[in-house]
Amino acid sequence: MAEHDDRPEVSPDAQESELAIEGALRPTSLADFVGQPKVRSQLQLLLDAAGMQQRPADHILLSGPPGLGKTTLAMIVAHESGRPLRLSSGPAIQHAGDLAALLSSLTPGEVLFIDEVHRMARSAEEMLYLAMEDFRIDIMVGKGAGATSIPLDLAPFTLVGATTRAGLLPNPLRDRFGFTGHLEYYDPADLERVISRSADMLGVALPPVARGEIARRSRGTPRIANRLLRRVRDFVLVHDRPADLDAVSAALELYDVDEIGLDRLDRAVLDALVRRFGGGPVGLSTLAVAVGEEAETVESVVEPYLVRIGFLGRTPRGRIATPAAYAHLGAPHAENALRFDDL
Repeated sequence: MAEHDDRPEVSPDAQESELAIEGALRPTSLADFVGQPKVRSQLQLLLDAAGMQQRPADHILLSGPPGLGKTTLAMIVAHESGRPLRLSSGPAIQHAGDLAALLSSLTPGEVLFIDEVHRMARSAEEMLYLAMEDFRIDIMVGKGAGATSIPLDLAPFTLVGATTRAGLLPNPLRDRFGFTGHLEYYDPADLERVISRSADMLGVALPPVARGEIARRSRGTPRIANRLLRRVRDFVLVHDRPADLDAVSAALELYDVDEIGLDRLDRAVLDALVRRFGGGPVGLSTLAVAVGEEAETVESVVEPYLVRIGFLGRTPRGRIATPAAYAHLGAPHAENALRFDDL
C-alpha cells in the first residue's frame, strides 16, 4: 500500500508566479542591463545602425566566464531588434544535418542564439561558415561518385554565439562574427544594483549592508548573486526573521559559501593542492581526480575565479597554490614551495 504523502501540493498559480519572477529577473533592454558598460555601448550602436538600415544586425560573439549575462544579452538583442529568438547550444549540434535543419527553419531576420558555440561538431562549424557569410548552405545528396551538392538559400539571420572558451573557436568561424564582446567580472557596486533589483522583485527587504555582503560573496557574477539571494529569501522565510546582515551570514554559512565567496568545490581544489600536493605544481587531470570532478569543470568553473583572486597559478608544469591560498586555508606555507619565479 502506498504511503500517504502529507506534503502540500504546489498550486499552479504559485508555479506561474515563480516562473514570472524568474523571467522578470532578466532585463529586457540594454538600458536595464546592469554592468558591462563598454559591451552595452557597442551593442547599442550595432543595433541602432542595423535598425536605421532596416537589416538584420551583424553576427555577434559574446565571450566570458559563465553567469555574466551572455544569454540575457542575446535575448535583449532579439527584443530590441523586434525579432524572434531561437535558442540552441553547441553540444546539441553534433552533425551538419542538425545545423542544416535549424538554419533552414529560421524566418527572415530571426536571431539564432547558440550557447557554448565552441562545442559544435567540426562538420557543423564548416557548414556555418558559408551560412554566416552568404546565407546559404550546401546539402550533399547521395554517396560516393554519385553524390551531388545542392545549394539551399537561407533567410537572412543574426547569429549570437556565446562561449566561455573563445580560444577554442577556429579562426575562420571567429572571423565571421561582425562584433566580439568580452564580458568581465562585475565589481561589487554593480552587483549590489543587480541584487537590489532582484530583491525588490522577490519581495525581500534587504538593508544596504546585507546587499553588500551578498555582493561580496558572489564572485563577481550576477547569476551567483541571484542564486544566493534566493537562498537568503528561503532562509528568512523559514526562520521568520528579517533579512539583515546576521541572516545573510547564517544563510550563506549554511550553504558553504565563505566570506569571500568560495564554495565547497573551490575549497576542495585549494585543499587538495595545498595539503595533498604540497602546493604543486600538479596537472589539471590529477587535481580533478583528487576532488572527484571532471577536469573541464575544474578548469572552466573553479579556476578562473581562483586565478582572478590570486589563489591559484597556471604554469607550464601544472597548477600551483599561492601564499594567499595558504593564508586563506590557515595552512603553513612550506619554505620550499614553488613560486612563479621558480618555473
